[in-house]
Amino acid sequence: MTTTATQNFLAQRVLGAKPSATKEMTQLANQLRLEGRDVITLSQGEPDFPTPEHIREAAKAAIERNESKYTEVAGTLALREAVVRKFKRDNGLDYSPDQIQVGCGAKQVLYNALQATLNPGDEVVVPTPAWVSYPEMVLLAGGRPVIVRCGASTSFKITPTQLEEAITPRTKWLMLNSPSNPSGAIYSHAELAALGEVLLRHPHVWVMADDIYEKIRYDDTPFATPAMVTPQLAARTLTINGVSKSYAMTGWRVGFGAGPLELIKAMNLVQSQSTSHTSSISQAAAVAALDGPMDFLPGFVDSFRQRRDKVVAALQAIKGLTCDVPPGAFYAFPGCQGLLGTRDQSGNLIETDTDLALYILRTAGVAVVPGSAFELPGHFRVSYAASDTELVEAMRRIAAACSALR
Repeated sequence: MTTTATQNFLAQRVLGAKPSATKEMTQLANQLRLEGRDVITLSQGEPDFPTPEHIREAAKAAIERNESKYTEVAGTLALREAVVRKFKRDNGLDYSPDQIQVGCGAKQVLYNALQATLNPGDEVVVPTPAWVSYPEMVLLAGGRPVIVRCGASTSFKITPTQLEEAITPRTKWLMLNSPSNPSGAIYSHAELAALGEVLLRHPHVWVMADDIYEKIRYDDTPFATPAMVTPQLAARTLTINGVSKSYAMTGWRVGFGAGPLELIKAMNLVQSQSTSHTSSISQAAAVAALDGPMDFLPGFVDSFRQRRDKVVAALQAIKGLTCDVPPGAFYAFPGCQGLLGTRDQSGNLIETDTDLALYILRTAGVAVVPGSAFELPGHFRVSYAASDTELVEAMRRIAAACSALR
C-alpha cells in the first residue's frame, strides 16, 4: 500500500495528532546509544528508586495466591476501597467504591474520561506548559484543545482572568495538573479557590484534576485539590491520581480516578471495550502501596530536593538560560530564549527550542524535551529523576554545549 493510500485509509483524528515528544526524545537517545554514543537520558519522568520492598512482596504474594484471573473492569473491590481510603485520608474527599475507576496508569483514566464525554468540537481548556499528552488526547477524542499559555510571569499557572476569557459555550473541561509536569508549579488553596469562583459562574464546565505528583512537594504547605477547595465543584470534578510517581511504580501501570457515578460508569464502558482492566498483580501491589507505610517517601523527596537544587543552580549559571526553582514534581523548566538565534560550531542556526534540544542531544549526548512539546516555546524540560552522577555529568555537558554557541 502506498503512503498516500495509507493516509487516505487512516482516521483524520489520528493523522492530526502528534506522537509523545518525551517518548520521541527518549527513542532518539536510545538510537544514539545503539550507535555507540554515551547518552544521558533526562527526557523521561521516571523515579530511579526501586519500588519499596513491602509493595514488591505484596505482588509476589498475589502471584503465589494465583491472583491471575480477570478482575472487574473498574478494578478490584479491594483496590477501589483502598483508593476511597486514600482520598478520605489525604484529601478529605468522600467517595464510594463505585465512584472509582482504576486504569492502566493515570494516563488511561484521563483518556477514558475524554472519550466518554467529548463530542466533535467540544472544547477543553489546557493551561500550558502542559503534559504533552493532554492536547493530543483531546484531539483523539474529537475535541478541540484551547491552549492558554501561562509563562514565568504567572509562575506557569492559569489566572482567573485567563480562565474566564478561555471559556465559551462549547467548553466541556478545564484540565489542571498540580504539581505540574513540566514546570513543577503548584496551585495554592487560594489560587484554586479563585479559579473555583470562575467555574461556579459556568456550570457547564467540568474540572479534570491530575494530582499524580501530589506527594512530590518541597515545602510543608498542605496540598490542595479543586474538589476539596470548592466542594460545590465536586459533582463535576474528576480527581485523578496513581502510584507511578510517589511509589516508584511507573512500570506497574496503576492509576485511578474518582468522580460522579454516571461519569465513572461511562468511563468504565470505554475501558470495557479497550483494555478491560490493568494487571491483577499490579492491583494487589497498589493496595499494599496505598494502605502501607510511607516511611520511604521523605527519603525520596529529600533526594529529589537535593537534585533539584543542584540542577537548578547549574542551569542558572549557564549564560542564556533562566530557571525558576520548581516547588514540586521532579522537573526543571529553564527558559532558553537567550540562546535562540545563536549558531553552533558548524554555523547551523539555533532558531527554536527544538533546535536547541536536538543540538544538546547530538553535541552533548543529553536528552531533554523542548518546551514547544508542552505548548510553551522558548524553554526545555530536564527531568532530575536520575542519579546524582548522571545529573552532575549532564549539567557539565549542557553547560559546555551552550557555551560553544555563538
